[in-house]
Amino acid sequence: MSTEPLYHLSDHVVVEPLIDKWIAWPHNFSPVLYGLHLLNYQKEVLSSYLRNPSVHVRSSRNPKLLGGPFVDIEENRASEVKDLLTTIEQSRADLLKLASDLTEFQNMLMQTATGQSVETYYEQLPDSIRGFVELGYDYHNHPVVRCIESLFYESSYFKRNSQSIRIFSLENDDSRPYYMSTPRLANSNDIEWNISFDSTQIDELFKLDICPQSLDYICNLLGLTLYQDTSRLLPLLSSNPYTPTEPWSGDGLRLRYFGHACVLLEGKGVSILTDPFVSTIPKQAGIDRLTFKDLPAQIDYVLITHGHHDHFVFESLLRLRHRIDTLVVPRSSGVFHGDLSLKQIAQKLGFKRVQEVDTLESISFSGGKITSIPFFGEHCDLLHAKSGYVVSLGEEQVLFAADSCCLDKRVYENVKNIVGPISTVFIGMECIGAPLSWVYAPLLPIKPERSHDQSRRSHANDAVSAFNLLQAVGARRAYVYALGREPWLKYFMALTPADDDLYMQEVRKLFKMTQTSGFLDTQMLYGKKDLYLESGRS
Repeated sequence: MSTEPLYHLSDHVVVEPLIDKWIAWPHNFSPVLYGLHLLNYQKEVLSSYLRNPSVHVRSSRNPKLLGGPFVDIEENRASEVKDLLTTIEQSRADLLKLASDLTEFQNMLMQTATGQSVETYYEQLPDSIRGFVELGYDYHNHPVVRCIESLFYESSYFKRNSQSIRIFSLENDDSRPYYMSTPRLANSNDIEWNISFDSTQIDELFKLDICPQSLDYICNLLGLTLYQDTSRLLPLLSSNPYTPTEPWSGDGLRLRYFGHACVLLEGKGVSILTDPFVSTIPKQAGIDRLTFKDLPAQIDYVLITHGHHDHFVFESLLRLRHRIDTLVVPRSSGVFHGDLSLKQIAQKLGFKRVQEVDTLESISFSGGKITSIPFFGEHCDLLHAKSGYVVSLGEEQVLFAADSCCLDKRVYENVKNIVGPISTVFIGMECIGAPLSWVYAPLLPIKPERSHDQSRRSHANDAVSAFNLLQAVGARRAYVYALGREPWLKYFMALTPADDDLYMQEVRKLFKMTQTSGFLDTQMLYGKKDLYLESGRS
């Protein structure tokens, strides 16, 4: 019998999916959006850094400027940033040309197409987008260039060779620079793995979370040399005994809060995970949390509410892909280039079972069903794919509303009339939100006016709109989540929470309103939490 030790990934290990050295997220994955983001954000940020690296480093360390367009890379590595920019400009010249041509053509069309037939404009299409777009109008004679997303994915514009994995140890929750502004330059102890995200070899790496393997096996998988690379690899592994997490088998439902909008619902033999954003445990552990080892080996459904970077998280989704049976995503319209098909992204990420749902469509399973419901707000008034979900299981109905904002109470009254009262609601209250330009500026053909930019925000509910939603669906329990306050979210959310900030003031207002209205339970979730809904109790 072999006594060779078996290893799993250490608790403090991060496996970071990258695209051209930047953290992978929907806006640099889809070809059209990557071209626009590269042209209008990444190139500008790197060029600004190279003009004055010290200003960027100082600004990126200023809490008041957190989330700004500042590169957090020390000055002595500026030459590496210059090389990265040069490589991107040369190797992604076709994407940059695509983005420039698309924007120029859209603006020309807006000026000249005023209701007459658009057929003659096909001859004016630049070669970079010709054969990939359809031209048309909305009902007010505003011209629209519809990018046919599937054609772009099957073309040379989709760069599988841009994809890689970076494996490293996380020292503390503050170790990771802001995801959008800072590319990831490898350190000497990091392991870089050039591999496309849809490769099944990635599943073999992440199976180490639940099925330890020998050091030789892991080296072969990563293309490492057993003796030369052991000093880098061993600190990322652990040979401590591993105990698998057993599925919940108690009475009623258990809901485990993993942070932000990530909740695991288990009961009656089914497991459902929402918007997975799962933390690792850094060496300097910080607050207590649930992590990948706390998830079951089989997850029946993963529900994605929308395509924002903190809800459609590549890092967590890829790590869990081999455990997930079905990934559920909202349907996109396919009209606007920013309204990405989350189904197509998921398929290009290697997911085999992706179910796209439209409003009020249901997915049935033994003992229950998942129903997609309307999701208003959050996208700065852009009509992009999004969905809330009602999970009906036994006698319970649970709504995961994510960043929905109750802009029209009657919508939720209609939902209640159709699906029945929803006793338990997970509701977002990030009530300020980022302005339109924060994420969307690189995608817009025309820079928004400042007044428009500030008034159109990605925000969820304040106390009044949250209470309206809860009343409309007949809720008895309310759990405030998706606030982005956990410390491991800082590099993604650019938030510095305080106990007296406006978010907390609105949460406390909501608590007072629910307490005087006879709610059974109202909590703000933070860190980790186990909640139990017992059968037969209202």
